[in-house]
Amino acid sequence: MKPIAIIFLLLFVCTASFAQKLLSYNIRNAKGMDNTTDYDRIAAAIQKQQPDIVALQELDSVTQRSNGMDVLKLIAKKTGMYYHFSASIDYNGGKYGVGLLSKEKPIQVTRIPLPGKEERRSLLMAEFKDFVVFNTHLSLTPADQLSSVQIINEQVSAYHKPVYLAGDLNALPESAPITELKKKWELLSGTAFTFPAGVPNRCIDYIFGYGNTRKTARAEVPDEPLASDHRPVLVVLQ
Repeated sequence: MKPIAIIFLLLFVCTASFAQKLLSYNIRNAKGMDNTTDYDRIAAAIQKQQPDIVALQELDSVTQRSNGMDVLKLIAKKTGMYYHFSASIDYNGGKYGVGLLSKEKPIQVTRIPLPGKEERRSLLMAEFKDFVVFNTHLSLTPADQLSSVQIINEQVSAYHKPVYLAGDLNALPESAPITELKKKWELLSGTAFTFPAGVPNRCIDYIFGYGNTRKTARAEVPDEPLASDHRPVLVVLQ
């Protein structure tokens, strides 16, 4: 191989290795718009995007509704990724909350509760070698959302690495909670519509960055109208 070709090959490999894909997806416990619960379909929707990190919301863990199945563990097995679950509430004989899938094993994972008058919420924080990922599913109540943003901002101050916040925030882009977040965080995912999945008409799912984060090479809402009642949100960082 000629020297110039080797140089271009090395540049390509180095560039590819620094690309990072973050996916946020409210999967409604794998219940699709056709009211069919299909874990293979959710796993396929995730694998199609080839993400490095996946923040999942609305997950059952060994509930009667899910026939005692650890849903996140099953999806992790199907996608070949590490997994960590954060229980928000006790539900139907098991737990219900949010979870994280990752190609890289986290250094540590922490869970803290968040407010929710209609339903308690939680924040999952996973620290990796070079960055941190927050995953949450905020309350439907604006006051609880604002309180949660305050807690999230308090937590992020403890880290000296880039932090990414992903999740279903149940708030529109022009709402007070999102406006408050944007005072400290950079919106990486944009405001393309994410819900309802069939014909989306509003954005309530986001990915934010805090600190010296990588630049966004691409942000999109993949065309996935059936697997859940939300569409996933993808950010490619370069």
